[in-house]
Amino acid sequence: MAAKNTICLWFDGDALEAATFYAATFPDSTVGAVHYAPGDYPSGKQGDALTVEFTVIGIPCLGLNGGPVFKHNEAFSFQVATDDQAETDRLWSAIVDNGGEESDCGWCKDKWGISWQITPRALVAAITDPDRAAAKRAFEAMMQMQKIDIATIEAARRG
Repeated sequence: MAAKNTICLWFDGDALEAATFYAATFPDSTVGAVHYAPGDYPSGKQGDALTVEFTVIGIPCLGLNGGPVFKHNEAFSFQVATDDQAETDRLWSAIVDNGGEESDCGWCKDKWGISWQITPRALVAAITDPDRAAAKRAFEAMMQMQKIDIATIEAARRG
């Protein structure tokens, strides 16, 4: 049975490529059904892959090959909680080294323009520390980073 709520992501003809990459990169991610256009449409022809059902870390998604009209931006992102530096490094590198780009404070974009926040659980704990001075030190350290370095965040938190 299909999910009641599904995130629909607009692609320019490469929804299947993106879904396949996500399934290979993230845990609990799969590619499901591919649906082909029953007729021509503004950005494609009958028989082209129109939609791709996929799951990203347990979240049901639909990739729509809608053409070049709409572009992704940081107003939407996937936030991925990581457990340690190795997982943070692996996911960051997978995205950035596959045609993506680095941004600030743990954000990066994949080659399709979708934004990802690769967010260590240690970062969230540090910047929400009830000791507001410790939280501020950790936050200020994060503001200087692209990929999050957990050891630096924890050192800043300790002061």
